[in-house]
Amino acid sequence: MAHSRRNAETLLETLAEYDRLVEVGIGRRTDVAAALADRGVAVTATDVHDRPVPDGVRFVRDDIVDPDPAVYAAAEAIYALNLPPELHRPALAVARETDADLLFTTLGGDQPAIPVERRTIETGTLYVARASPTERRR
Repeated sequence: MAHSRRNAETLLETLAEYDRLVEVGIGRRTDVAAALADRGVAVTATDVHDRPVPDGVRFVRDDIVDPDPAVYAAAEAIYALNLPPELHRPALAVARETDADLLFTTLGGDQPAIPVERRTIETGTLYVARASPTERRR
């Protein structure tokens, strides 16, 4: 277990730079949200299904394809782990709508479907799309 914790550390350090985060599609992988909450970060987790979340993490049932803007309004960044390519554009649209950064990882060899900055982390690649209030909204 110590090995996986060490691998996630770089991801956690990057995400912990933000004070308010929303995780898209938490599923059953709650370790990152729990670690962020332990560091004092305000984390709201979302999923299309009701999911139990760790203490200190707020849960809201929401679909990034048809989002409730209020869920994301206060977020400085939105993040997702193993985000499938078909959700890259909807997640970016929500991030831009709320002037938040979008940070995500993909599964396997999936490449980002949106313009991103690539950051190498111990567990692979973290993709970052910066908030861009000057870019035209769709």
